This record gives sequence, C-alpha cells and structure tokens, in this order.
Amino acid sequence: MSQYHAPLKEMHFVLESLAGLEQIGKLPGFEEATPDTVAAVLEEAARFATEVLDPLNAVGDREGARRLDDGSVRTAPGFKEAYLQYCANGWNGLTKNPDFGGQGLPQLVATAVEEMWHASNMAFDLCPLLTQGAIEAIELVGTPEQKERYLPKMVEGVWTGTMNLTEPQAGSDLAAVRTRAVPQKDGSYKLYGQKIFITYGEQDYTENIIHLVLARTPTAPEGVKGISLFIVPKLLVSPDGSLGARNDVHCVSLEHKLGIHASPTAVLAYGDHGGATGYLVGQENRGLEYMFIMMNQARFSVGLEGVGLAERAYQRAAAYAKERVQGRPIGETVAGRATIIHHPDVRRMLLSMKAQTEAMRALAYVTAAALDNARRHPDAQARKHHQAFVDLMIPIVKGWCTETAQEVAYTGVQVHGGMGFIEETGAAQHYRDARIITIYEGTTGIQANDLVGRKTARDAGAAAFAVIAEMQKLDTDLARQSGAEFAAIRRELAAAASALRGAVEWIVRSSGSDPRAAYAASVPYLKLWGITAGGWQMARAALAAATRLAEGASDAAFYRAKIATARFYADYFLPQARALEHAVVTAGESVLALADEQF
Repeated sequence: MSQYHAPLKEMHFVLESLAGLEQIGKLPGFEEATPDTVAAVLEEAARFATEVLDPLNAVGDREGARRLDDGSVRTAPGFKEAYLQYCANGWNGLTKNPDFGGQGLPQLVATAVEEMWHASNMAFDLCPLLTQGAIEAIELVGTPEQKERYLPKMVEGVWTGTMNLTEPQAGSDLAAVRTRAVPQKDGSYKLYGQKIFITYGEQDYTENIIHLVLARTPTAPEGVKGISLFIVPKLLVSPDGSLGARNDVHCVSLEHKLGIHASPTAVLAYGDHGGATGYLVGQENRGLEYMFIMMNQARFSVGLEGVGLAERAYQRAAAYAKERVQGRPIGETVAGRATIIHHPDVRRMLLSMKAQTEAMRALAYVTAAALDNARRHPDAQARKHHQAFVDLMIPIVKGWCTETAQEVAYTGVQVHGGMGFIEETGAAQHYRDARIITIYEGTTGIQANDLVGRKTARDAGAAAFAVIAEMQKLDTDLARQSGAEFAAIRRELAAAASALRGAVEWIVRSSGSDPRAAYAASVPYLKLWGITAGGWQMARAALAAATRLAEGASDAAFYRAKIATARFYADYFLPQARALEHAVVTAGESVLALADEQF
C-alpha cells in the first residue's frame, strides 16, 4: 500500500519562491517565523502526518464513528490517541494568539501544515478545522469574559468547537433558521431547535465541546437580519473555568455518508429537556455576519482540503503506476512487459494530476500569504490591497480547488484500472472523501454566485482587473526566456488572461442589465478564474525555476521538472479558458430557455 509523504521540497519552493515566506517573516508579530523555524515545523508535521495520521486513514474509513445507546459517540480506533498527541505537540494553536496559549505563526506556515493533515487523514483534521473557526469568531467578537473562559482551553485543544448553521428546512437558505433563543433573567438564553450536519458535534476526544449556534430571539426581524450567534457549551463552564452540569444539547443520530466516515456528522437537539443554556456572542441580530468569520476561514481550509486530497491521490496513483506491470509500451524498445508508467496515456493522466495539484497549491499558498499581509502589513493601503485579493480568491480557492480535486481523484482511480474500483487499494476512498468538499461550507454554485455578485459586480470588476493586470505583467519576463517551453507558457497565459478579461467585462455589464444570465454563467466563470489563476502561478513557478537553474542550483532535475510541468499545464489546461469565456458570455440564454415543466 502507498504511504503518504509530504512533498516538502515542493512546499518549500512554493513558500519561498511564490508566496514570499521571507517577507511574511518580516511582518510585525511574525519575526519568529524564520526559515530554520519554518523548516523544523514542516519537518515535524510531515513526520506526524506520515507516521501517525496516514496509517489511521483507511482504518477510519473502514470502522467509522458510532453513536452508542447513551447518545455518546465512539470515534474510530486510534483517533482519540492521535488527537491527544496532536494537541500535546502544540499543533492546535499553531496560528493562534499567544495571549491565549497559541504560537502566533503566520497563516502561510499553517497552510502548508494543514495541507499535510488533509492529505494524510482529512476526516481527522475536520475536528481541529472547526475548532479553529470557533476560536477566530470568539476572539474577534466575544466579550473579554468569554475569551478568558473559553479560548485557552480551545487553543490548547482540551475543548473543541463546532459551528451550527444548518437545519432540516434551512440548508444554504439561512433566512429559514428556526432555532429559538429565549432571554433569561441572568442574561443567558435558552435555546430550542435542531441542527444537522454538525461536524464532530459529538466525540470522545474531549470532555467539553463549545458549540457556536445560530438562532432567533423573540424580537428578531424576519430573514437573515434576525439571526444571532450563541455559545452553547456541552458542559456548562463556571466563572472559575471549572466544568459544571451537562447542558441540554444532545446528539440524536449520526449521518451515514458516502465518505469521511471517521468524522462524526451529528444531528444535535437543543432544548428537549427544558432548554439549552447559551450566551450571546457580540450584538443581537448580527449572528450571520459573525458566523462568516468562521465560514471564510473554513472555506479557505476546504479549498486546501482539495489540494491535500489531490496530492494524496496523485502519490498513490504514481506509486501504483511504477509497480504495476502490464503490456508492452507503445514506441519503446523495452523487452517484454513493463510497468504502466511507460504507457503514454498513463503518463498523461499522472502529469495532469501533478500539474493541477501544483497549480492549486501555489494559488492557495499565495492567498494565505495575502491573508497574513492583510492582517499584519504596517501600511494601511497595502492591507487594503491584500484584503481585496483575498476576498476575490477565497471563492476561487474553495470552488476551483475542490472541483479540481474531484477530477484528480477520479483520474487516480482510472490510473489503477479495475483495481481502483476495489476498496483495498485506497484510491476509491480519496474519490469518495473528495465528493463532500464541493458541497459543505457553501456549494460550488454558492461560491460562484459570491464571485459574480460580491467579488466582481459590486466593485465593477476593480479587484478582478487588478489581478488580471498582474497576470499580464508576466509577459515581459516570459519573453526574456528562451526555449519552446516558455514560448508556449507565454502564448497560452496571454490568451487565457485575455479571455478572463473579456468574461469579467461581460459579467460587470450583465450583472446590472441581465442578472439571471450573469448568475447562470457563474460556475463556468469561476472555473475560468481558477484555471487562469492556476496558470499564472505555474508561469511564475517556471520563471523561478529558470532563475534557480541559471544560478547553478544543485537539484537541476527538480527545477527542470517544474518548467516541464508548467508547460504541460499551459498546453493542456489553459486553452480551456477560451471555451469557458464563450460559455460565460453565451450560455445564459440557453440555460434559462426551458420552462419548469420541460425538465
């Protein structure tokens, strides 16, 4: 069986040459993120991913999590022990505020670490992922007392966190939330309702779970403007931090799912026995605004799940292709049968997996660096610029990386042939696990709508055009390089950027005059952005690799492979941009042509 190994050389290349790790380490508060420290962090994370998390991935898929008769949940064998080791090693507080026990490292560093967790065992990492979002929300809008009471234990990992949005009648339409929050004389609230799809809503890792819950107070207006956010702990917490009575929140069932079997997805009932005690976070009726603090971070992390799953599927497929003996390669003089990596179409599949994974990783890491700059850059105008980039990229990282991960995992099954359809090889698990990531934290359609409405039309395309201008600036640098590889990269990136500009112009025009057509084109528009932005980063990677080669880098084979992979991406994926532009500007009319009864 294939074993996961973090692609540390590739990660360091992206961190240093594309994401600007050295500059991030100079931002206020990030001075400890020196190259030596970052290298040590990544090395240790790689060891934990390979030795602890990866061996549990298939176990978790096979055994899953189970709800017991008393309402408690037993996670898969080995998961609790791995979680306790994870927390003991300090991974839970990697980026968190040192005031609450965190290490305060940049998001960029955590992004590389998080990719390893997703690649080695995504179902495991879903618990810390949701806790990170809950910490972020409480730190930004909680009261000083709430921060003091909950954050140290959550940062340490002694308590976990969840986010509770979805209800049976309220999926993406949060205006339909019905959970009630009734004020009490002591300033607390009693909550009544049911929440579904709650990741790690019950588990056996920790004694306490801090649920963040959306609910309506009796005087709340209708719609999303009437939603408030509440802290509802599983066990009540006394002012001195000690644990008190069990709160009235209970796991009534676990969902049976296509994938991520080791992650308990709970149905939680609030208030069946007198009301669940909750505490208002921030101001009443601003809960959705606060929940988006968690959601935006989670959306970035889910996009990163796509990167991790794609890397794992690629590693497994490449290992199999190097071992599986089958047939005689076309056009080779190899005597007898050979491993399937010698077959041209298998090489095409593997290179498509490799190229897309590298493009996704580069875009995600560059976005993470922009997040750090948006938070810590000393210049206010620079912070604003980086935040505009982040806002534009979040739906692309979430939507495009997760959709592309489906393709990469699918191709991984195909490389295995019939054995890919057999569970024991492991390829099928990646395919099943990847299926959820285009759905939770906002489907691809929701990300695409956000990209059209809030991220393109709202500012008349200003942020979008600024990024396209950066893409087009590469033309001069690409023109300076000799060779067919750079000629192809330059030609295809220029054509893709031009197609993207045309699509942005059409979206800006149409969103006002014909919004239904604009939104009908939203998913092709998102895919166009992803493919082109990925090609932009691959071109940057090729230029950086050429510079390293010119400097006499010792690992010349690695850098030559970077250039060849970027050229493949340009030849194989960037030409899709022109077709996608055509779909964006023409498909709206046909999408809306049929009456309801014609479907």
